[in-house]
Amino acid sequence: MALVHFKAILGDWNRTWYTANPDLTQCFQNTVLVWLPCLYLWLCAPIYFIYLRSHSRGYICMSHLNKAKTTVGFLLWIICWADVFYSFWERTQGSGALAPVYLISPTLLGITMLLATLLIQYERMKGVQSSGVMLNFWLLAVLCATVTFRSKIIQALEQATPVCVWRYTTFYIYYTLLLVALFLSCLSDQMPLFSQSIKDTNPCPEAGASFLSRISFWWITSMMVTGYKRPLEEKDLWSLNPEDCSKKVVPHLVHRWNTECQKVKRPEEKTLYSPKRASRTEGKESRVVEESEILIVKNHQKTREPSLFWALCLTFGPYYLISCLYKFIQDILMFVGPEILRLLIHFINNSGAPSWQGYFYTALLFICTCLQTLILQKYFHVCFVTGMRLRTAVIGAVYRKALVISSAARRTSTVGEIVNLMSVDAQRFMDLITYLNMIWSAPLQVVLALYFLWQNLGPSVLAGVAVMILMVPVNAVIAMKTKTYQVAQMKSKDNRIKLMNEVLNGIKVLKLYAWELAFKDKVSAIRESELRVLKKTAYLGAVSTFTWVCAPFLVALSTFAVYVLIDENNVLDAQKAFVSLALFNILRFPLNMLPMVISSIVQASVSMKRLRVFLSHEELQEDSVERKAVSAPYSISIVEGAFSWSRTESPTLRSLNVCIPEGSLVAVVGHVGSGKSSLLSALLGEMEKLEGTVAVKGSVAYVPQQAWIQNATLKDNIVFGQERKESWYLRVVEACALLPDLEVLPAGDSTEIGEKGVNLSGGQKQRVSLARAVYCNCAVYLLDDPLSAVDAHVGKHIFDKVIGPQGLLKDRTRVLVTHGLSYLPQADLILVMVDGKITEMGSYLELMAREGAFAEFLRTYATADQADNNTSKTNTHTRCPLGVQSSSSMAQRGKEGEVLGKKAKNAEVGKLTEADKANTGQVKLSVFWEYMKAIGLLLSFISLLFFFTHHLASLFSNYWLSLWTDDPVINGTQPNRQMRLGVYGALGLSQGIAVLCYSLSVSIGGILASRYLHQTMLYDVLRSPMSFFERTPSGNLVNRFAKETDTIDSVIPSIIKMFMGSMFNVLGACVIILIATPLVAIIIPPLGLLYFFVQRFYVSSSRQLKRLESVSRSPVYTHFNETLLGTTVIRAFGEQHRFISESDRRVDHNQKAYYPSIVANRWLAIRLEFVGNCIVTFAALFAVMARESLSPGIMGLSISYALQLTASLTWLVRMSSDIETNIVAVEKVKEYSDTEKEAEWRHEPSSLPPGWPTGGDIEIRGLGLRYRADQDLAIRNITVSIQAGEKVGIVGRTGAGKSSLTLGLFRIIEAAEGQIFIDGVDIAKLGLHELRSRITIIPQDPVVFSGSLRMNLDPFDSYSDEEVWRALELAHLKSFVSGLPDKLNHECCEGGENLSLGQRQLLCLARALLRKTKILVLDEATAAVDLETDNLIQSTIRTQFEDCTVLTIAHRLNTIMDYTRVLVLDKGEVAEFDSPSALIANRGIFYKMAKDSGLV
Repeated sequence: MALVHFKAILGDWNRTWYTANPDLTQCFQNTVLVWLPCLYLWLCAPIYFIYLRSHSRGYICMSHLNKAKTTVGFLLWIICWADVFYSFWERTQGSGALAPVYLISPTLLGITMLLATLLIQYERMKGVQSSGVMLNFWLLAVLCATVTFRSKIIQALEQATPVCVWRYTTFYIYYTLLLVALFLSCLSDQMPLFSQSIKDTNPCPEAGASFLSRISFWWITSMMVTGYKRPLEEKDLWSLNPEDCSKKVVPHLVHRWNTECQKVKRPEEKTLYSPKRASRTEGKESRVVEESEILIVKNHQKTREPSLFWALCLTFGPYYLISCLYKFIQDILMFVGPEILRLLIHFINNSGAPSWQGYFYTALLFICTCLQTLILQKYFHVCFVTGMRLRTAVIGAVYRKALVISSAARRTSTVGEIVNLMSVDAQRFMDLITYLNMIWSAPLQVVLALYFLWQNLGPSVLAGVAVMILMVPVNAVIAMKTKTYQVAQMKSKDNRIKLMNEVLNGIKVLKLYAWELAFKDKVSAIRESELRVLKKTAYLGAVSTFTWVCAPFLVALSTFAVYVLIDENNVLDAQKAFVSLALFNILRFPLNMLPMVISSIVQASVSMKRLRVFLSHEELQEDSVERKAVSAPYSISIVEGAFSWSRTESPTLRSLNVCIPEGSLVAVVGHVGSGKSSLLSALLGEMEKLEGTVAVKGSVAYVPQQAWIQNATLKDNIVFGQERKESWYLRVVEACALLPDLEVLPAGDSTEIGEKGVNLSGGQKQRVSLARAVYCNCAVYLLDDPLSAVDAHVGKHIFDKVIGPQGLLKDRTRVLVTHGLSYLPQADLILVMVDGKITEMGSYLELMAREGAFAEFLRTYATADQADNNTSKTNTHTRCPLGVQSSSSMAQRGKEGEVLGKKAKNAEVGKLTEADKANTGQVKLSVFWEYMKAIGLLLSFISLLFFFTHHLASLFSNYWLSLWTDDPVINGTQPNRQMRLGVYGALGLSQGIAVLCYSLSVSIGGILASRYLHQTMLYDVLRSPMSFFERTPSGNLVNRFAKETDTIDSVIPSIIKMFMGSMFNVLGACVIILIATPLVAIIIPPLGLLYFFVQRFYVSSSRQLKRLESVSRSPVYTHFNETLLGTTVIRAFGEQHRFISESDRRVDHNQKAYYPSIVANRWLAIRLEFVGNCIVTFAALFAVMARESLSPGIMGLSISYALQLTASLTWLVRMSSDIETNIVAVEKVKEYSDTEKEAEWRHEPSSLPPGWPTGGDIEIRGLGLRYRADQDLAIRNITVSIQAGEKVGIVGRTGAGKSSLTLGLFRIIEAAEGQIFIDGVDIAKLGLHELRSRITIIPQDPVVFSGSLRMNLDPFDSYSDEEVWRALELAHLKSFVSGLPDKLNHECCEGGENLSLGQRQLLCLARALLRKTKILVLDEATAAVDLETDNLIQSTIRTQFEDCTVLTIAHRLNTIMDYTRVLVLDKGEVAEFDSPSALIANRGIFYKMAKDSGLV
């Protein structure tokens, strides 16, 4: 009975299928077609309801659209009830028993319509502007009703019996209303109240777009149109969606990661602390050490690493799971194509089938492919957005960690490595996310494909499977090898970037010493090892490409061979061959992808490990410094303190006991390396506290020994995120003696300061750093020798106005590390440090009376005169400059107005660094030509030839297959199948060889190109003048050497391979389709034009977005770099939050350009795949139309190629735009070949007399030079003649042009007018290296490069070890170096961080002693050294350079009082030039300065 009923529902199969005019039975229409939409809505509603409850977006006011939707819903409900009542009425009329379906169906439909109406209202209350759930419901209802609609019309036309007018009428009204509802649900409602986007100036239209617009990515079209009309700019970019912003994404991950770390820490802490405390009370030193050692050992066995992977899963998993669902649906839909192909071939073979079936299959094919496109793109969108959020989160987490990491941990990773975590590793994760689902999806696809193949060919499939299984270990081995090479390459790359970073930071020193070539060779050596690894990777890559491309072919070959050979009667017909080929083509994708995914996972796991290690680094002890209550008597106290830089080292500072009363001035003195700076670090909590307590009361300001200056305006550097108080700001600027500098700077205090303060002199940097501390008005000031870098009289001014008893900070607690003895009498307390201990403390008079080490120290270093001066004349002394000040202070005030007023006019003049500019327009063909030349034209041509061969062979082999399947069958077998099989195999073999060859040639070409491009760029950058480095942020340069070089190394060759591959695929497919169905020729040109238009339309926007993205990427890294260098300052001032939000802002700004570019990719893919789907549909359609004349073989061939075409087309556009966007790297790398260069390094042949300069006479005639073409002369008409062997001091206020003079001597800046002669030779006529290698400088900042000490002294290895040791001995470093375990091979850290500043200074002296040239320039060389070391240096210079010409830029005038002559500069001109005694007698500028320094 049930069976009969079911048959009735389904209807007579003959009536539905085997007929020229198909229709469904009445029963089926009234049940299934009505119930389907109802079922859909009732299943979705509860889930959708829960989702809406948790995702409220605000409230939408009643709009016309909403009223219309609701009205239509109610009308539909009324219509349904009208049907129900009519059925009841019919029953009462007694017109026979009515089928219950006439009651059940309308009732169910009515309730469903009511539900739909309620949902519409609920959506409005939850702020849903356009709903996918409802749109699908209306669409389903319309589709089901359309079948009934057609059927009703046919019945009305055919049947003679009268129709039920009421039911027809209600149905037609119902159908019309459904269409209206469907139309309305396509529209989007207005914005919800109180939503973010209303406040936003440029909101992203995605949130308000309708559902259709969202799934087809139509909402981005407006931006694409703009981008097509003119190049996109920053202002065209939309704001990020709130859920993608840093402030939403990062805390999420940080929270999860902290939870993970807590889990791991809990069991550990118990073992760590309790026993240690017990042993502490006994107070036995030795016991404590043993205990802790044992504990550490115990600990190692049971530690479990916190899982970063799990933290990431919890953070991004839920959203990412949606993509799994899309992927699953898409995987199923993939197999519809081959299935329909099978039915089509069957249809063509079966001439009796009604022709509508062919059209039905074609339509089905079109719908399925379009659906597949939409779902696939939605899947990609989810993946990319997840990737984007992941990158944001990783960068945010790394940045936050970098601010709290302890100094010991900080030393384990260089700046370069940490920046790589952000740039490279975060990128790795992003790339992986898109492939991650392949882990389960690839096996699923393989299983499904094998199932269908088994249906088709039976057990012969196993032969193909065997080939595949054999391929897997091959690919696995390749992946593993690739991983090891990857790690090696990353290591080389890290080293190279680290070295480049140092070279760029120390470029001035390299130029002064003429060391560029030595470092060029070092970089090139690392680069060569990197390229060797790349070459190995390329060979592996060629093999793997070979296995990839040949795998599907070998599988097909083996399967067909086995199928044909095991049984005479197995006939290879079109249906079997081409459906199998289509399935093999599907198989090819997961099999290709798996090895890629595996290697991608491997790379990401390496990155994951690096990230995990960095994020689990030890952090600074939060509680090492107690912040005390206000009532405590002492401002700073240390009790029994012992500190070291890391837990494992022995303590640097021991048994410290200090109590500093509030408001006192404390001076800390001691020799180089005695732990003065470490003491301040301990107070800041930067060191590990081993025992004791440290307490500091109130807020802290810190001035480091080497000023940390941000790349911002001068004002921003001083204000440093505090609120701007104008009067206080002016007082600070005046007190820190910055007013005269503001006059000199082009835009006053709005002048932009370059990275690391490149456009400020050492003294200016230090004063800005001091001003920043003073401005923030804290309770405690820690000043690490801020007066060393400034001139004596400026130092005095600053001491009096800022630090001293009458200064701005007089009520604050000040701890001043100093080498200046003249300030000591005014200190309330003096701490004398020796070897990390405080040996003496007390006031100046107490210590003098004590006759201890300090008193002796003073006697030696202060001339009697000076000491006298300090004790008796202190009062007159301090008053005198103050008197001068006050008289001029009225004038000052007037001047301040001017100086600060200057800024408004000149803000543009003050710009220094040039941001990375985004090029606009199409990438020029010349760039491609450059790249081809870099590869070599012959090699390029050969590669093309191999490509062509491969694709020709591939086309021909498939054509051969179609001829084979059309062979006639005689007695149940095909006669010449051996011959067919043999030729098929041979064609396959030739394909394989061609693949191997082109793969190799492209990879090797790529390596040749990247070697050539990197070498030329390195050379070009090193040949650039200093002004270039001041203008270009180092972030941009490092970006070129890291990101762009990486692109040229590994991305461009593989993209070129894929581009050529997909281009030939598309051409091949078009040729085959044209051969099979010539009619398609009508369609291909218009579709081709459409395709081309869409592609150009897209590329113009995409390229620009990519450029904007890469331009906005540099600031993220630049800011990060800067932060890493200034972490101590940022922490000391407690500005972490501001820096974190600035970093977040920059990341968001970068993602603002990235997000539209991924959406644009989806937009394009949907449009293009639509074009592809049209081609497939037309190929099928014309084949159905011409089914009489077509052989099944040719038709199968044509459609199986058409099915591949969509993928190839999309890939082609992806690749062509990728080539365009990535070839930009070549453009950027070549960019520096066109910038200005320095003069030649060497002239061949050299015109110099041997041994020049023999005497060392310097004659300067009318010299003038300027820093930039648009500025005034920095020094002008300087005419000076210096005899051989003279010692000349150069003095003058900061900015008087002292350093400019030396820069002119070394031709760092070329003279704008005048000449300099050395021993009668005009230096402008020499090669730069010839000049610079023959005069020596001890520069202002002692720069040390990472590498051995020996390399730092003598990079060219041109001196023997004895000479090096001799130089070290004279520089007083011999005892230090011979005490090191590796002696001369001692590795210096990046920036020489493991040497104290004084030791670095002595190292620079040793360099000078080693070169021993006739002319020595000292640039404030002794600024950072204590008096003792200073004396050593001075005496060394006096004895060792006795017969040389010495020019000294002096701050401490006492060092040059015994020189032959002194040159006094003022405002860039010579003010005085005579012997010191004569100048003092003249009572000019020099006399004033000497008086300020207490020398007269």
